[in-house]
Amino acid sequence: MNVVLLLKLLLVPCLIYGVTLAGRRWGQAVAGWLSAFPIVAGPILFTLTLEQGAGFAANAAQGTLLAVVAILVFSLAYAWAALRFGVAGSMALALLAYAAAVAALQRLDLPLAVAFVLVWAALLLARRLFPQDAAGPAGTPARGDLPWRMFAAAALVLAVTTGAAHLGARLSGFFAMFPVMSTVLVGFAHAGSGRGSAVALLRGMVVGYFGFAVFCVTLAMQLREGAVGAAFALALGCALVVHLVARRMLAPPLTAGLAKTS
Repeated sequence: MNVVLLLKLLLVPCLIYGVTLAGRRWGQAVAGWLSAFPIVAGPILFTLTLEQGAGFAANAAQGTLLAVVAILVFSLAYAWAALRFGVAGSMALALLAYAAAVAALQRLDLPLAVAFVLVWAALLLARRLFPQDAAGPAGTPARGDLPWRMFAAAALVLAVTTGAAHLGARLSGFFAMFPVMSTVLVGFAHAGSGRGSAVALLRGMVVGYFGFAVFCVTLAMQLREGAVGAAFALALGCALVVHLVARRMLAPPLTAGLAKTS
């Protein structure tokens, strides 16, 4: 089995498990923030570096950076669609919007610095574009749904990876950032706890993607210098700092999440 696929199959369901538990303890905004850290993308890009070389992985990291914009389109489309539709309708519209964004973005050939500025501008703007009042009827969280979440994540990884193999190199790079985590976490949150829970999770993801973008741009720059181990260590370190700072500056305090779950 391909090493990248094996990593996805092992890491994504495990991350779904951990993030779900965090969301039940501290709230969905915290779960979204945690899910955006490059725990999955980091090992996958590292494997690509070993298999294809540093130059290939640097280009892949740059494509992954730009793909954040498509995930923001997915998030906003879902949040607004959820005001009128249930899980199935909201997810269908969000995935259509994501596909349209990928189709547009994969035609762009931007310098790394320009792509980074574009992504950060999109992140700052996206925070203001979520519906102001997304509260709706709350459901009862299903405590026994963790195995189903993990199974859904693994199945989605297999489907996306199989499909991406037939899309060509550049488009496959974008679909390597297919919102598997978002699809599973948001869908189950919406179904179990209502649209307000799903939108809170999506807002938290936006806060987390600031650090993710820093990881991608740092890795792309450092891999072109040739020191693989140092490149990944620096990229993860910078991402962690920005991840924590963004949470402190842009998100509600952790006590707010605790109050919601108490």
